[in-house]
Amino acid sequence: MNIGENIKKLRELKNITREKMTCELNMSLSNYSKIERGEIDLSVSRLQNIANALDVEISSILNFDTTEIFNIHKNKMIHGSVTKAEQIHYHSVDYKEKYIKILEEEVERLKEENQILKKKS
Repeated sequence: MNIGENIKKLRELKNITREKMTCELNMSLSNYSKIERGEIDLSVSRLQNIANALDVEISSILNFDTTEIFNIHKNKMIHGSVTKAEQIHYHSVDYKEKYIKILEEEVERLKEENQILKKKS
């Protein structure tokens, strides 16, 4: 899963420029481009800011799958075979697992930062 690619695809689908995203996120174009290329690890708070700028839920970024959107044969919403409750349940379980993984990664990153700071002092 490449979150940066998902962010880029959602941004493009919503016809939002990189420049607008950088203004919304208060960051340089260079750093924002690194996010879309997957060169920067995102904190949960940064991911939430990006979701807000795109006007989507974090789960939409984490679960974004172009094959489900653009493939009419696989798109269950078009065929009506999935109720809204089933769709929400599926995404909430998948989202929960991905969110836990992100939080665990964030905890590890913060632990490493804390160790570096302790060594410096």
